[in-house]
Amino acid sequence: MLGAIIGDIAGSRFEFRNTFDYDFELFHKECDYTDDTVCTVAIADAILNGKSYESSLVEWCRKYPNPMGAYGGSFVRWIYNPVPYGSWGNGAAMRVSPVGLLFNNEETVRREAERTAKVSHSHPEGIKGAQVTALAIFYLRTMKSMKPVENILSTFYTKEELTAIPEKGEWCDNCQGCVPLSLMLLLQSTSFEDAIRRAVSYGGDSDTVGAIVGSLAEALYGIPEDFKEKALTYLPNDMKEVIHMFNQTIFTMTEERKRRFREADFAVTDPKTGKTRVIKARQDITNRKPIKKN
Repeated sequence: MLGAIIGDIAGSRFEFRNTFDYDFELFHKECDYTDDTVCTVAIADAILNGKSYESSLVEWCRKYPNPMGAYGGSFVRWIYNPVPYGSWGNGAAMRVSPVGLLFNNEETVRREAERTAKVSHSHPEGIKGAQVTALAIFYLRTMKSMKPVENILSTFYTKEELTAIPEKGEWCDNCQGCVPLSLMLLLQSTSFEDAIRRAVSYGGDSDTVGAIVGSLAEALYGIPEDFKEKALTYLPNDMKEVIHMFNQTIFTMTEERKRRFREADFAVTDPKTGKTRVIKARQDITNRKPIKKN
């Protein structure tokens, strides 16, 4: 989720005055977190602490009513009267990264992504934008390959839709444009930093495109430690606490998966030569079945 927050912070000062300079200063004194960060933290908090997505979003957005760049007008009304309003805005996609990072199968990722969106962004395109983003994060995280992104683009979008993505510098705040654009920007990237720079310097809704691309890039590349440290300096303590809890949960999940496997040596004798060689294998200690390394 910190990838989304970094993209948001880096793009924050360019949302309404775009830059096309790839070499812009990432963490400038004029940068700050925006509504994208508030809502991302809210979704993570909901998952970690068993809250409903609606109540967590309302809680965090009322607590931080004036983030840099402000909330969209319809969403402001939703905060104080939380009734789904059929939005297809890119807010459904920018806040969903915790789902793709925490849940471990496609069915659950799809279901939870829909739940995060439909409390406000209940239009089918809003829900689709959240699901596509979360699925891409899930597959990038688990496969560490760009191939799933190519498959997702061809599965969820027609050729006509892909040719209609926003042009450089064109304002677009809907899922139909921003989500495939973000996936395509990731496909062009070579590192986490390169992805963020490409996203923000593309122009348009720079903080939200930065947030979506940052969430994808985190899943694929990871985040440089100095970027993590710098981003946290922009955030209040309660947001840092949620991020810390989130990272601890990810760490615990990773260690649990590692615990299930241990290295085992297998001695194999060639029947023709009589020679014995040792093969390293991974053994699942929960059922004792050896699983050969690829």
